[in-house]
Amino acid sequence: MHIPDGYLSPSTCAVMYAASAPVWYWSAKKVSKTLTARMVPLLSIFAAFSFVVMMFNVPVPGGTTAHAVGGTLMAIILGPWAAAIGVSVALLVQAIFFGDGGILSYGANCFNMAIVLPFVGYFIYWLTSRGAAAGSGRHWFAIALGSYAGINAAALCAAIELGIQPLLFHTANGTPLYCPYNLSQTIPAMMIAHLTIAGIAEVIATEGVLAFTRHSIHLGIKTNIKDEGIIA
Repeated sequence: MHIPDGYLSPSTCAVMYAASAPVWYWSAKKVSKTLTARMVPLLSIFAAFSFVVMMFNVPVPGGTTAHAVGGTLMAIILGPWAAAIGVSVALLVQAIFFGDGGILSYGANCFNMAIVLPFVGYFIYWLTSRGAAAGSGRHWFAIALGSYAGINAAALCAAIELGIQPLLFHTANGTPLYCPYNLSQTIPAMMIAHLTIAGIAEVIATEGVLAFTRHSIHLGIKTNIKDEGIIA
């Protein structure tokens, strides 16, 4: 889902930076007020996890890639505002040091993967899991649905951003100046890859880490109780 430089016009990149900037600002304010000192290392760990899973890219026709992100996972554990910061940091490191996603298109990539993905994923999860007991079947279904919906919403945004380029920016004879593929090409290319591959990978990554985290917390509680002599 990383869009490289050269596929979006400078004006499109500017608009996407402008759309992302207020969310970065409010995310920083929210995180500074709500994230405790003990949770900051956890945010760093999940940002690193997002960085790693995004490195496993599958090329998609149209100038981008398909991969898991881990944004809904971060949003469920730390909240969507913290997820926006965590994924944005991961994307920045990838763009600067690995050339995975462009610098000019960084605002667009963050809008798609660090804003749309965790907020949509978290909202779907919250809406579906209301009233469900933690660890219940409906709770795990909500996690799966949220993570699947979040990454596909982000993919749709990327497809639209790429697909409108030939319509808006072309020479007098109609030759595209930036992305050469229109919406009828970018939407199927992006959505097929994410509905069938990346979406499933996102669900597996999200549920796998949450299941491991839940098991580790439960095991840690039992170990502490046993060490204190309550369990023989």
